[in-house]
Amino acid sequence: MTEWAYPLAESLLSEPLPRRWAHSQGVAARARTIASVLGSDADLMEAAAVLHDIGYAPDLAKTGFHPMDGARYLRHVAHADERVVRLVAHHSCAWMEAEARGLRDELEEEFPRERPHLADALCYCDMNTTPDGTPTNPVDRVNEIAGRYGPDSLIGTFIRRAEPEILASTARVIERLSAAKRQPT
Repeated sequence: MTEWAYPLAESLLSEPLPRRWAHSQGVAARARTIASVLGSDADLMEAAAVLHDIGYAPDLAKTGFHPMDGARYLRHVAHADERVVRLVAHHSCAWMEAEARGLRDELEEEFPRERPHLADALCYCDMNTTPDGTPTNPVDRVNEIAGRYGPDSLIGTFIRRAEPEILASTARVIERLSAAKRQPT
């Protein structure tokens, strides 16, 4: 899956949104670091990671809600694997932002959620990556997002509301990684 995902994400993000492209590459790099706990879904996760923010691309932004815009493009134009589509649609607690935008019912009717451990993994990758693509931690990432958009903005309010779930999601991935390391080889 990654063979088509990288060129697609690059074509949509690299020129109009180079920082978003750097972030997406960093999120994909985080996905590679947790491949050991993803098994046969590792390639799926890396593809979803590099594609998760394509909905910000100017040509794709229709609703202003990037998870939905990106997922619609992946489904209707790129004809992507449905699991990638669903992961992009629901990445990093997107349902909470959708709710704030009055789009939650539409999001959930159009895009069923992917398995929870995969949603956790994509959230972990996204929330452990700065806007420039370098590693960070979820607390600093949430603070960065709130600061960039403003605490009273829709995004600032959403990210603070989502923070407990983001932290729980990333903690579940860390626990899976720790459990895998404790397993005898």
